[in-house]
Amino acid sequence: MQELATLDIKASAVPGGVAFAGTWQACYRANLWSRVASRILWRVAQFDYRNEQDVYMAVKGIDWPRYFRVERTLRVNVTAQKSPLKSLEFATLRIKDAVCDRFRDKLGKRPSVDRTNPDVRVHAFLEADKGIVYLDTSGEPLFKRGWRAGAADAPLRENLAAGIILLTGWKNADVLLDPMCGGGTLLVEAAAMARGRAPGSKRAFGFEKLAAFDAAVWDRTKRAPGAEETTAVLHGSDTDPKALNAARRNLAEAGVERWVKLERVDVLERTPPAPRGVMVMNPPYGERMGSAEELARFYPRLGDHLKKNFAGWRCYIFTADLRAAKLVGLSPSKRIPLWNGALECRLYEFEIVSGINRKKSASA
Repeated sequence: MQELATLDIKASAVPGGVAFAGTWQACYRANLWSRVASRILWRVAQFDYRNEQDVYMAVKGIDWPRYFRVERTLRVNVTAQKSPLKSLEFATLRIKDAVCDRFRDKLGKRPSVDRTNPDVRVHAFLEADKGIVYLDTSGEPLFKRGWRAGAADAPLRENLAAGIILLTGWKNADVLLDPMCGGGTLLVEAAAMARGRAPGSKRAFGFEKLAAFDAAVWDRTKRAPGAEETTAVLHGSDTDPKALNAARRNLAEAGVERWVKLERVDVLERTPPAPRGVMVMNPPYGERMGSAEELARFYPRLGDHLKKNFAGWRCYIFTADLRAAKLVGLSPSKRIPLWNGALECRLYEFEIVSGINRKKSASA
């Protein structure tokens, strides 16, 4: 909601996301500028149902030719929670048939289905006795910014990386360091924020394929000034030459390579580029790479290195290894639950100060 408020869009919290009402320009602006959203869906119908036939009739009752041309290719996605229907696959088929049958009855022909790269995506959400149908105004998920030229192992999704940067409270005037940068996703997102770059400036959107699309309004939206640019300089490092090459390509594709300094250095030998700043990292964890034993040896050494060398810094570790806070040996000032796909993760904040900042031992 805070992000939409900066775009002059008033939103309210709903299960699984936020909701807002507004003009098409607001929809265009939200798609273009949202750094953390996955999709922006347009609700076109809500209905009661008890079985598949009820769903079919409700969806067929929607005037689909009003929303997009029959020449557009189509994909239907269905999710459910406590739905009495036995097969979501069959429900998806019935919804697809309902959309196509409405076109056939009105125009004498049906849109084609394209599961890989459709022009139009219809989303249906089925609860215990209610269904909601949406048109996807985003098309491809919004984390696909259009700049990723290469990737190291298991890259973060771009919208998750942007959310992590925002949760650190990093300000453009602060120094930012990612000492385990991999393909550079965190650095790209932070640099784009600092430079006032719209995250969607290099991609297309689903709303461009809908009947209501207004090219003139979209052109004005793209040309409207964004956030003020800053002179922030960011730092990143890694030990893997392939990861650093991927980071350089990604930074160049995003047009922010001038503001990020990359170095090849081990995190345990990394020196601070400034007396104070914000460090953010996404270390390898067991689901991604490295064994539990390797990580158990790594985290205490990382804690020692931060304590000895990064006094005055706020350090953030994003990981699915929920042992990290205990193993690193420092007391986190924040533990923020996050999800990376199906993986439960934490974003730990450590405020590094001179003197003793370790957890007191049982003997003490």
